[in-house]
Amino acid sequence: MNDNKEKIRLIVYSGVIAALYVVLTLPMAQFAFGPIQFRLAEVLTVLPAFAAGYIPGVSLGCFIANLLNPNNLGPVDIIFGTLATVIAGIFTMIIGKKNKILGIIPPIISNGLIVGGYLPFLLVDEGSSVTAQAVIISMVEVAASEAVLLIIIGIPFILLIEKNLRLKSLVERL
Repeated sequence: MNDNKEKIRLIVYSGVIAALYVVLTLPMAQFAFGPIQFRLAEVLTVLPAFAAGYIPGVSLGCFIANLLNPNNLGPVDIIFGTLATVIAGIFTMIIGKKNKILGIIPPIISNGLIVGGYLPFLLVDEGSSVTAQAVIISMVEVAASEAVLLIIIGIPFILLIEKNLRLKSLVERL
């Protein structure tokens, strides 16, 4: 019976986190998609530093947000953007066991390399070609925008959870 409660809790938390990710992304879609991404929902990528159970919810939220992107970039963005989030979640969980603050690094690197690596190919004008320089610039832009968001909002979010024992207890229950 206890095992069923844990499964139900994981499903409910994942659904709530996924919905929250979508709600924090789509209303600001003009800033959430593209080479410079200000995706407020990315603050949720720090949650796997507290519990592995957040990885499915954050990843599902990313998948749904990319699927519902008003300027849909197609299967490459939907699949590989989600994959970048899954990879970031796994490494955030691993790093977060030792240092929660350093858990912001995997989403920065993962999104920078993966999302930044394919975006120039999806955003290129027809008849144009993509240069190595354009790919590198895109990687830096995506990583930098992710870093700014996670430094300005993600670190205070982690510190808030760490300092509030009730909140920390709730977050770590998953």
